[in-house]
Amino acid sequence: MKLVLAPMEGVVDFKMRQLLTDIGGFDLCVTEFIRVVDARLPDKVFHRYCPELNNNGYTRAGTPVRIQLLGQVADALAENAVKVVELGSHGVDLNFGCPAKTVNRSKGGAVLLKDPEHMYEIIKSVRNAVPQEHQVSAKIRLGFDDDSNSQEIVDAVVSAGANSIAIHARTKRDGYNPPAYWEKIPPLIKGKSIDVVANGEIWQVSDAILCQQRSTCTDLMLGRGALSHPDLAKKIKAHFNGQQYDGLKWENILYHIIHSSMHHDPSKDEKYFASRTKQWLGYLKREYKQASTLFDEIRRLKTKEDVSLVLNKYAIAP
Repeated sequence: MKLVLAPMEGVVDFKMRQLLTDIGGFDLCVTEFIRVVDARLPDKVFHRYCPELNNNGYTRAGTPVRIQLLGQVADALAENAVKVVELGSHGVDLNFGCPAKTVNRSKGGAVLLKDPEHMYEIIKSVRNAVPQEHQVSAKIRLGFDDDSNSQEIVDAVVSAGANSIAIHARTKRDGYNPPAYWEKIPPLIKGKSIDVVANGEIWQVSDAILCQQRSTCTDLMLGRGALSHPDLAKKIKAHFNGQQYDGLKWENILYHIIHSSMHHDPSKDEKYFASRTKQWLGYLKREYKQASTLFDEIRRLKTKEDVSLVLNKYAIAP
């Protein structure tokens, strides 16, 4: 099985990818989307979203990273796709799943699910432009307002020549509300020659098992589950490989936060580390009750030094 770290705008950036892949279990990361309008973007934009390009497209732990593009102009997306693989991205991913209203109003992301023919044109243009040795993947939802055209959507991705498709098993209207409808995936992909990754509501190892059973997909994509449970990918891999893994303790999670690039980034101001730590604690509350107590303890702290002093009181190396 392959486990993919999902792209989550404003959350799963370079620093979070590095932290989570240091812990382990992931086979691929997909970047936050890079918006393409109607022209080729300068190289510095791709490097800003994907600093791993300076390491041949790998995280510090050696996990390959794939740049995700979002837009509606097929030729422009194709031109930028060629550039990202030249720079070192491990393939290119196309975003047809983002539910954000600002993105959809500019005819990007999930709104394109309403027009499978347009999706086909985009994917076909990118696939024709990118050398065959590089993967082209697409991330979709089951539909926009409903899933009435989900088969057309999947057919468009397949017929356009994409190598793989990640299916977030909810519509745009569903947003991130549970459940994820994994059982709707099998009829969509029956007889299709394409790699399929199931996504949505995988919070525990038991969810991964159930998702595989209901979706018939071997490969899975983890998003919010990995943020609330940082070693979830490692636990899933250990389970499916029949290995013993006892998991990280709360003190170990704090150690990883302290030793992440979020802590050592000189390009950010004094408030950055404090803000990112508080943001992540919001996800960690789901899995670790200690996160709420820690959040209250650092709530009013603003500097990296002050927050680090608190974290260091509890952190223990794994």
